[in-house]
Amino acid sequence: MNSKEQTPSRKTTKVGTVIGAKMAKTVSVQVERQYRHPLYKKIVRTRRIFLAHDEHGKCKVGDVVRIVETRPLSRHKRWRVVEIVGLVPPSVETDLGEAQS
Repeated sequence: MNSKEQTPSRKTTKVGTVIGAKMAKTVSVQVERQYRHPLYKKIVRTRRIFLAHDEHGKCKVGDVVRIVETRPLSRHKRWRVVEIVGLVPPSVETDLGEAQS
């Protein structure tokens, strides 16, 4: 039994909304989390932005994507887009483009 048996690593997955897709093969994903405050018992909503690797460049602003933890790909990228859970409708996509301009 000299060989080390490795257990399969459980990689963290998160679901969030794409808020930026202007970089090459990179998207900004905003993940929202809700938890109850331990003292005041109020539901607190926190948001965090992750940079994720999008190999094929299919993600657009407003898409709901699933990201998985991976090895460091650059200085800030440690996540990879696994799948697009929900697509943004074309009418909303044009509204988002006009609002940002």
